[in-house]
Amino acid sequence: MAAEVDLNLVRTFVLLYETRSVTAAADLLGVTQPTVSYGLGKLRRRLNDELFVRGSGGLIPTSESERLYPPLRAALAEVTETLGTSVEFDPSRPTRFTLGLSDLGEVTVLPLVLAELTARAPQAGLRVQAFDLETATDQLARGEMDAVVASPVLDSARLRRTPLFTEGYAGMVAADHPRLRTPDPTQADLERERHVVVDGGTGHLGPRRALLEHRLEGRIAVRVTRFATLPYVVQDSELVAIVPERVARALAGTHSVRIFPLPWPIEPVEVAAYTRHVPGRGAPQRWFLEVIRAAMERLPTL
Repeated sequence: MAAEVDLNLVRTFVLLYETRSVTAAADLLGVTQPTVSYGLGKLRRRLNDELFVRGSGGLIPTSESERLYPPLRAALAEVTETLGTSVEFDPSRPTRFTLGLSDLGEVTVLPLVLAELTARAPQAGLRVQAFDLETATDQLARGEMDAVVASPVLDSARLRRTPLFTEGYAGMVAADHPRLRTPDPTQADLERERHVVVDGGTGHLGPRRALLEHRLEGRIAVRVTRFATLPYVVQDSELVAIVPERVARALAGTHSVRIFPLPWPIEPVEVAAYTRHVPGRGAPQRWFLEVIRAAMERLPTL
């Protein structure tokens, strides 16, 4: 890119690439849509390339944009982080954050984040939005959410990933299950029972893989779409479920269920926070990410 292209044009290009939207880029930059369109026009003339074309899902980068984005985003991030260290977020001012969570996240993550946020910024509000694997990246890039906490990997150059904690698994049955009464059921015990599993893009593939590997797939009797459904199904049936361990412990305190260690290991899943890359991530988002990280440090150990 020509040396005379100013930093504002680079910022415009990066945000257009990440948001795929003139409207969203303008919102993040704090300017009007015509200003963004004017900046894009200048870039097109200087680079002799369209850079973006209209598509059904918004702006589609050209091959030249794909080539330019990685080095420009890296350079802009370095400059923005350096200059932005002096910009602080004032937690005493009323503000509102939007956090994307799965149903599991609302059980384990939300109470801790809310407590930390309230302690640090009593005037701050929090809106929780359902996590959707198909739309989360675009929602973050466009500024529709400030952060997402989830186990599925959002593999996008437009996002920053911050690992938070790892999560193991436990078995869960009704508290009065007529057969599984021992604290450590065996493989043979589980082979005699019927199971309930969660299908869908939850990021927790371990339980289904374990049932397949240990020849229990034929014992699956019920398939549901959300982990939040499991305690209601399990407590009033003889079904067996495999649930992330922290969630299982929380559910055992609020439902008539009992948890037990599994007779075989399941690889833990890593839960991470996702935020926009700079320049879309400003001082409020940086501050909110620190709130999330501090809150997760208070997770009970297993």
